[in-house]
Amino acid sequence: MTQREICKYLYDINECCKRLVDFTDGKTLEDYQATALLRSGVERQFEIIGEAMGQLLKKAPDFEGKITNCRRIVAFRNLLIHGYADVDDELVWGIVENQLPKLCDEVQVLLNEYT
Repeated sequence: MTQREICKYLYDINECCKRLVDFTDGKTLEDYQATALLRSGVERQFEIIGEAMGQLLKKAPDFEGKITNCRRIVAFRNLLIHGYADVDDELVWGIVENQLPKLCDEVQVLLNEYT
């Protein structure tokens, strides 16, 4: 995989992270549960993150050690897409609150290294 391809996937993940932070800033789980547009937007950004992560890992497997829970991120994408009827709002919101900040930080560091 070329450095340009790596940067593209990292950039896509980074942009989605920024959108997720923007979408959820000042919001609560109750806001998330009450607003279909917010749920849809959050889920879509996680789907893109998971797809970009999956492509990155396929083409550059060494990234598995550079991004925390990268395989779980891909699995979460698959759950959102294929198991959409069983998506747990509390699980999604927990990821927003507890996992997203670390992903944002790690991806920004990697993006800085590769650009």
